[in-house]
Amino acid sequence: MARVRLVVTADDFGYCPRRDEGIVEAFLAGAVTSVSLLVNGAAAESAAELARRHRIPTGLHANLSEGRPVGPARHGASSLLGPEGFFLGKMGFREAVAAGEVVLPQVRGELEAQLSRFRELLGRDPTHVDGHQHVHVLPGVCQVFAEALQACGVRFTRLPMERGVGGCAWLEAPARAFACAVEQDARAAMGPFARHGLRSVPPTAYPYPLRPAAVPLMPRHLQVDRCLRGPEHLRPAHVRSPRVRGTG
Repeated sequence: MARVRLVVTADDFGYCPRRDEGIVEAFLAGAVTSVSLLVNGAAAESAAELARRHRIPTGLHANLSEGRPVGPARHGASSLLGPEGFFLGKMGFREAVAAGEVVLPQVRGELEAQLSRFRELLGRDPTHVDGHQHVHVLPGVCQVFAEALQACGVRFTRLPMERGVGGCAWLEAPARAFACAVEQDARAAMGPFARHGLRSVPPTAYPYPLRPAAVPLMPRHLQVDRCLRGPEHLRPAHVRSPRVRGTG
C-alpha cells in the first residue's frame, strides 16, 4: 500500500498574534504541515519570523477581499477598493467581478506586490499560493492569478472543489450556496491553471474528493482528530484554517 500523506494547510497566518500562536502550536504538534501567509495581515512580520524560526513550509494567502492592499492601489483610486481604501469584502469583491467593475491589470499588480512582499518577509518564493476566501478561482481573476504564479515559478495552488456540496444538510443555506459557487468557479479555473502549469496537489500527496474546508464547517465525524484516528486506507485531503478559540 502506498504511503498516505495528509496535507493540512493553515490559512490566515499573520492575521493576529493569537491565531498565529495556535497555528505554530499545531505545526509543532504535527497537526499542521504548512501555512499560508497573509502579507497584509496585522501580524504578518511576526508571523514570518515564526515561520523562519520553526522552518514552517510557507505559501502566500493572496488577499483581494479584506484589509488594505500592499501594492499600487494603496496610493490612489482603484477598482479593488472601497471609498475608505479597504478591499471590497468577501461578497463585495465577488459582486464587483461579476459586474465587470474590477480592472484585471490592477489585480495582477496587487498579486505581484503581495508576492514581492512575501519575498521581503521570508527571503524566498512561496511554496504555494492560494486565495483568501477563494478569490483566486473567480472568473478573470483566475487567469491573471495563473499568469502571475507562472511568472515567478510557483507551481502549486489550491483547487477548492467538493463533490455533492449542494446536498450537505449540515451546512446552513448561505454557506452551502457560497460553497457551490466556489466549486463552480474552481471547475472553470482548471483550464487556465493547467495551461500555466499549476497543480493543485503536491506530487507526494494523493487527491481525495473533499473540498479544502474550514474545520468549523465540517461535520463532527469529519473533523481532524477523528480523521487521524480513522482507517489506514483513507486518502488525504487538504484541510485549511485551523481556529483558536476566541479568534473567529
